[in-house]
Order: sequence, then C-alpha cells, then structure tokens
Amino acid sequence: MRQRILLVSLLLVATFAVPPTATASATQQSNCSFPVSKVDATGTSVTLDEEPQRVVTLSPSAAQIMWEIGAKDKVVGVTQYASYLDGANEKTNVSGTGESFANIEKVVSLEPDLVLAPNSVSKETVKKLRDAGLTVYYYRHAASLEDVYRDTTVTGTLVGECSGAGKTVSWMKDRIGTVQQAVNGEQRPDALYLFYGYTSGEGTFINQIIQTAGGNNVAAEVGISDYQQISKEVVVKQDPDWIILNNQDPSVPDEAGYRNLSAVQENRTIEIPIEYMNQPAPRMVYAVTNLTKRFYPDAYAAANSSITDTTTATSETTTKTASAPAESEETMTTESNGQPGFGVTSVVVAMLGTLLFVRRWQ
Repeated sequence: MRQRILLVSLLLVATFAVPPTATASATQQSNCSFPVSKVDATGTSVTLDEEPQRVVTLSPSAAQIMWEIGAKDKVVGVTQYASYLDGANEKTNVSGTGESFANIEKVVSLEPDLVLAPNSVSKETVKKLRDAGLTVYYYRHAASLEDVYRDTTVTGTLVGECSGAGKTVSWMKDRIGTVQQAVNGEQRPDALYLFYGYTSGEGTFINQIIQTAGGNNVAAEVGISDYQQISKEVVVKQDPDWIILNNQDPSVPDEAGYRNLSAVQENRTIEIPIEYMNQPAPRMVYAVTNLTKRFYPDAYAAANSSITDTTTATSETTTKTASAPAESEETMTTESNGQPGFGVTSVVVAMLGTLLFVRRWQ
C-alpha cells in the first residue's frame, strides 16, 4: 500500500466524554432510515437492511467515531490500540498478528452485522471478511478535516446514529470556527511535527491540523508530501518556531543540532496526545485547539471566551520541560529509527517496523 496510507498514525491513553450537544444544524440528519446503502472505497455498494446492533471496528479511529457519536454500546469488537477509549477493554480484541490488522476467525465468531475497516487495512483482508459472509464498509483515505466530517457522517448513517453523528460534526465545526476567528489576521509561526524520525507533509490531515491551527507546516514548505522521514540538516536549516511532538515519541532527539534549535532553547515544544494528532477522527479537533492555544494564547482566549472546554488543559496538552513523561508500556522501543549514520539495511528494517506499528494505531 502507499506510504501515505501506511503512515497515517498512532495513539495512546486518554478518555473524554462525547462532545457536548451542538447547534441546530445537526437536526438536518436527526433520523436514520433503513435499508441504507453507501458506496465504499472499493466501489462496493454496502447495504444494510436493518439497523446494525453488533459492530466490529478494525481501527482505533473507527472506534473513536463510534464512541463520539454515542454508538459505543453497539461495538462488540475492537483492535488492541483502541484500549484508550472508555469501556473498550470490555470489548473483544480482534487484532491480528504480523501484517494482519484483524484475526478473521475472531471477527467472524462475533457475528457482527457490520465491520468498519480503515483504508490502511488491506483489501485482501476486506475480501476475506466479505467471503465469510460479513458486511464490511471500507473507509476512503482521510486527508482533511472535511474527510473526517464525511467519515463521521457516513458512520452515523450506517449504524443508525445520524443524530449523534450530526451533533458531533456540528461540534467539530463550531470549535474549528472558534480557531479560525482566533487566527484571522495573525502572523503564522513555522511549526514542525516530529514522530519517530518522520513528519507529515502536503496531502495529510496532520498538515491541515497545523494549518488550521494557524501555523505554517515546515514539512510542506520544504516540499515533503505524505509521510516521510526528515533529516536533521533540514530541520536545523529551517529552525522552526515550534516543534510539535506526541506522547508516544515525546522528546526532541538529543543531538547537537536539535539542542540548538530556537524552539528547544526557548521551550517552544508542544506535546499532543497521539489519539488527537494522528487519528482521523473527531478528537483531532483537540489537536487543533491545543496548538492554537500555544501559538496565539491571547487571541484564542478572546475567541474562546464563550466556549467551555470539555477537558482540562493538563489532559489535553503538555508543555515539554527538561524531564519527559514516562512512556507507556505500549510505547514502541526504537533508539535509532530514521537517524543519520545507519546502514541501508538497518534503516529499511527500522522503516518497515515503524510502518507496521503506525498502521495498527490509525
């Protein structure tokens, strides 16, 4: 599969309530009706004659959507990296081994009415599930906020939670509207997102997160597209105003060039929970708002004066200090991935390991 699909993301711990009830625009889709049909990324018309009561999600992002629209009680199976969601540990773990996202036998044994599969799952896996008689919806590649709105709406339509999906999308748009008001007319800082030696460039939803938050994405500015490694030399030359990290890889590399970056010297590094920054799902809004709070604290406070956050600043974002937070036991152990000075074989092996790891966290 294309690297852009393989490298779409990660996630870790954090539990948040379903977004608050949003504006009246959500009422446009207050009621679902069945039968319903939606064409998925394989070109298949996925039809459900009745509202599904048993749903399996093959990615944390799909699970997050189900939680946010108020449909978590319908979920009977999740992958292991959805465990950060409240109550997910009570669901059956359907994760596969090796390059497989799902254990086909486990999924089939749950007798789901619907399986929600991310675009990073292989089409072969989707075919096997369909050959076993299951109804599978295969999401399109998500590269923007609009794509997340689309996927949230489609999911709600398929599972009979149109009202919840509509409210969630309206809530997201309201929060993004507040951000747009805050950043309007402000001077945009240069920002760079780093994770395991990689960054996100043009054509990714992470790029849009940074841009929507009011920053210039350095990776896109230097011509990087999709998800690629970025060299220390490029980072040092660009010397971004802000370095963005996540809590799976929360430290700037401890090397001379990085230590001398203005962002490091002046404590302008931002740590964002991974399930916000790297999952194309509703909580990515928190990544946007957290970045805007740091880029433009006064402007954001003024624009946000009438909005009450659903989570505390401590749980939403962490300012990096000299001591990094302890890593989770699920954190990937990699000391040299993507760093200069390694042979071709070592780099290739490291890249393949990272690709597989990241795919599972999408």
